[in-house]
Amino acid sequence: MKFIEEFRNKELVQGLLKRISAYDFPALFMEVCGTHTVSLFRFGIRGMLPPNIKVISGPGCPVCVTAQQDIERALALAGLPDSILLTFGDMMKVPAKTGSLEKKRAEGADIRVVYSPLDALKIARENPHKLSIFLAVGFETTAPGVASVILRAREEKMDNFKVFSLHKLIPPAMRALLEMGEINIKGFICPGHVSTIIGAKPYRFIPEEYGIPCVIAGFEPLDILQSIYMLLDMLDKGEADVKIQYRRAVREEGNPQALDIMWRVFERRDALWRGLGYLPSTALGIKEEYKNYDAERLLEGLDIPQVEENPLCKCGEVIRGVKEPSECPLFRKVCTPSYPIGPCMVSSEGTCAAHYKYGVLAL
Repeated sequence: MKFIEEFRNKELVQGLLKRISAYDFPALFMEVCGTHTVSLFRFGIRGMLPPNIKVISGPGCPVCVTAQQDIERALALAGLPDSILLTFGDMMKVPAKTGSLEKKRAEGADIRVVYSPLDALKIARENPHKLSIFLAVGFETTAPGVASVILRAREEKMDNFKVFSLHKLIPPAMRALLEMGEINIKGFICPGHVSTIIGAKPYRFIPEEYGIPCVIAGFEPLDILQSIYMLLDMLDKGEADVKIQYRRAVREEGNPQALDIMWRVFERRDALWRGLGYLPSTALGIKEEYKNYDAERLLEGLDIPQVEENPLCKCGEVIRGVKEPSECPLFRKVCTPSYPIGPCMVSSEGTCAAHYKYGVLAL
C-alpha cells in the first residue's frame, strides 16, 4: 500500500468490520494517542463498531495531561523581564488561575508560537540580548528533537536559550491507569508516533504483568480497525502480547539514534499529571550536565500561586477514560473551543475537542 486512499478503502473497511463483528464477547479497548483520538472521531470508527466492542481515549494528549500548576509556572516564566517565551500553539489557550499564555501576551508579554524546537533556537540566535525560553510539552515523540537543540545550543555556546521541559513518558502512565483499576481495559491501542521512537519493548510489562494485549497502530481507518481485530484475535485465543500493526513506521527496537540523543540530555523525573496525579519517574528533566539550558532553575524565588483544578471540569476523568466528554456538565454549554474551561477542549488532539467537532460521527 503506497497511497493514503488505500488505507481508507471502503471494501476493506467493511471486510474488517465483518470480521470484528464475528467476536461476540464484550471488549473495552483504550488508545493513548491524540492522533488516534482524532482519527476515531473523524472517521466515525467508534460508531462503526458492534455494541459489544468499545474504544475509549486515554492520556494521549500532552497538552491535556499538563498539570495546571505547570501552566502557572510557564506563566511565571513568561513574566520574566527581557525574555521571550516560545511555545507550540495549542498551549496558548490552556487556562490557569492567573489566566493563559494568550491573555499574558495580550497584556504585553513577548510570547511567540513556534512550529519546531529549531524555530525556537533560531529566535534565540536572532535576539541575543533577550532570554529565549522554550516551553517543551510533549511525549517521547518530541523529546529527541528538543534534546538535539539543547546539544546544538551548547555547541554554539549560546547563553540566552533555555528549555522548560514538561515532557512526559507514555508507558508509565499506562501502568498508572492499570494500577488505578477504575476501568476494565481488555487491550491497548498503543501510540504510533511515540512507538517510532521507543519501539515495542517498553510496553511488554503490560501483557507480562497484567495479561493485557497491546497493538501498536497507525492512524488511518484500516490501521485502527486492523489493530482492533488483532486485539480481539489475541483475546479470543487467550494470548497477551505486544504486536506491531504499524510496521511501515515502527520497528521492534524503535529508533536507537533518537533514543541515544534523548537519554544523553534528559533523565527520568517525578511529575504531576492532570487527571492521574503525582507519578514517579514519568517525566523527562534536563540532566545536571546541561543545567545552563534548564529553565526550571529560573523558577527559584518566583511567586507562583498554588492552584486546584476546576471541580466542575471533568477533564481528569476524561483523560482516564472514566467519563465521556458529554458527561461533563460544562461540555458544549460553557466549555467550547472558543471558550475552553479545560485543556481537553483546547488541544486539537484533546478528547473533548474531537468529540465537539466530530461527535455526531461517533454515534
